[in-house]
Amino acid sequence: MIVGFSIALIIFSGLLLLLVLMHKGKGGGLSDMFGGGMQSSVGGSSVAERNLDRITVVVGLLWFACIVVLGLLIKLDS
Repeated sequence: MIVGFSIALIIFSGLLLLLVLMHKGKGGGLSDMFGGGMQSSVGGSSVAERNLDRITVVVGLLWFACIVVLGLLIKLDS
């Protein structure tokens, strides 16, 4: 069971990394270095951006739940 949650944690970590990198940059910082500062916002976020936000939040919550369950399993195992 611990191995299964460890694999799930690795998958959720990689997915969360990709989802965060897909977000549009909001201002100065590293996002401008990769071309995010050249685009102008046309009036808020689109449907795709809102869906990306929702998916990122859900994956983040699943990632956090995986960490909590994995910690409890390791504590109960020892």
